[in-house]
Amino acid sequence: MHKQVVVIGVGIGGLTAGALLAKHDYEVTVLEASREWGGCAGEFQRHLYTFPVGATLGMGFEHGGIHERIGTYLGLEIEKVSLEKIMKVHLPHRALIYYQDRYQHISYLQKQFPHKAKNIRSFYENVFRIAKEIRKLMQSLPVLPPLTVGEWSRLVSSLNFGSVKLLPYFHQSFSYLLKNHSLLDEADFLHFIDGQLIDSMQTTSENCSMLIGCLALDIYHEGAFYVNGGLYKVAEALQKSIKANGGKTTLGRKVVKIERDNDGWIVHDHRGNHYRASDVVCNAPVQSLKSLLHDEDYQHVHKRAKEKSELPQWGTFSMYFAIDERNLPQKVELFQQVLQSERGEMTEGNHLFISVSHPDDRFRAPEGKRTITASTHIDLSKWSNKEAYDLQKQVLEKKMIAGIKTIIPSIEKAEHQISGAPKAWERFTSRPNGGVGGFPQTLDHALFNSVSHRSGLKGMWLCGDTVFPGAGTIGVSVSGYHVFQSITSHRHTLP
Repeated sequence: MHKQVVVIGVGIGGLTAGALLAKHDYEVTVLEASREWGGCAGEFQRHLYTFPVGATLGMGFEHGGIHERIGTYLGLEIEKVSLEKIMKVHLPHRALIYYQDRYQHISYLQKQFPHKAKNIRSFYENVFRIAKEIRKLMQSLPVLPPLTVGEWSRLVSSLNFGSVKLLPYFHQSFSYLLKNHSLLDEADFLHFIDGQLIDSMQTTSENCSMLIGCLALDIYHEGAFYVNGGLYKVAEALQKSIKANGGKTTLGRKVVKIERDNDGWIVHDHRGNHYRASDVVCNAPVQSLKSLLHDEDYQHVHKRAKEKSELPQWGTFSMYFAIDERNLPQKVELFQQVLQSERGEMTEGNHLFISVSHPDDRFRAPEGKRTITASTHIDLSKWSNKEAYDLQKQVLEKKMIAGIKTIIPSIEKAEHQISGAPKAWERFTSRPNGGVGGFPQTLDHALFNSVSHRSGLKGMWLCGDTVFPGAGTIGVSVSGYHVFQSITSHRHTLP
């Protein structure tokens, strides 16, 4: 008889682990506190409109990408459109296009910064060379930090001669690369790069791990996609796969306690139900472990996970709009960034990521209508009491609308305007204090300084954006795959 596995949380990481296990006849039960699939990549509905709550730009669907590999393995069907122009980035005094084709992108930026043309070419060629070597290492999806002989063995076996070239960069921040190519003093170019890094790595070039930063910039050119409906469609497809393979998936079941049961576990929900399991997959952030486990069990959680659970996370403030497409500019780009700060500040409404639904996307809006999602990183400590909370909400709404109006002047004609502040995120995703995005991929948190998917407790596994390799649907999918591999003792691998 196969093991019984309980998955806590329906973020894409937990659903990935659950779907892969269910395919191989494990008895999978998935429990979720909210009423939607996908966690931070979920959706909510208002009248005729569906709004993706968070992530909207699809990565990893290209040939060999993690979503393509998992999707093919499970037989998932995801409607998507490849983007030639990934996004338009609006700086205070100019706008720049981010092209998917590598050399079109370089050529375009050289024309935008003609006095730095040679520097930009050499910079991107360096980024692409480094990223190519990292992708070779990552093809087998090794685990970091390796904690077992098997994980060390698989990591060492993925090394090649080119891997040695990465060693000098291991302890460098991304600004080191910009400095080497004399681009640190080119403010618009620096802010353009920082805009990409804050969205994908939760930090900017000054502190971002150089190796991970190169991979983040390069992956845009591997393939960027508009996913019809939104990335919650990936979550829905994974949930359906679990059910098709005999698993159980239940919404509205908040897990309140996890306790040992001899060699297994008992999971308790808020309605008094309990579920026995040989393995528990916790897709909640590591900050949730202390409240879910008994004190004695929590003491056995890996030290690094406990230490990082005490660290602050970013929050996000999001705004959602529904609008008649006649009130949109003609040929409006589907993905855009607005950088409102002359100094390149990237939080508190100074940097916005905006996505507009495709005109043919009937999942999100009726014909002739469109939806818009805009978000910015926020410091959660500024939302500590009701007075501060209400003030911050008013200030950010005003600041974000001003930023959105620079590209959509008629935004005030929107039929719906909805704000998502930290408490809304906390209610929707059950994440402590509404923290999102995992840990910034700085030298202190990336690669060997990440949190392992191994909790330190036998039969308890971690996945999601607070463990290696980090935030984003690519990162959480890899963490879910690592959990699947460990539970099955590496008997099954992706093609």
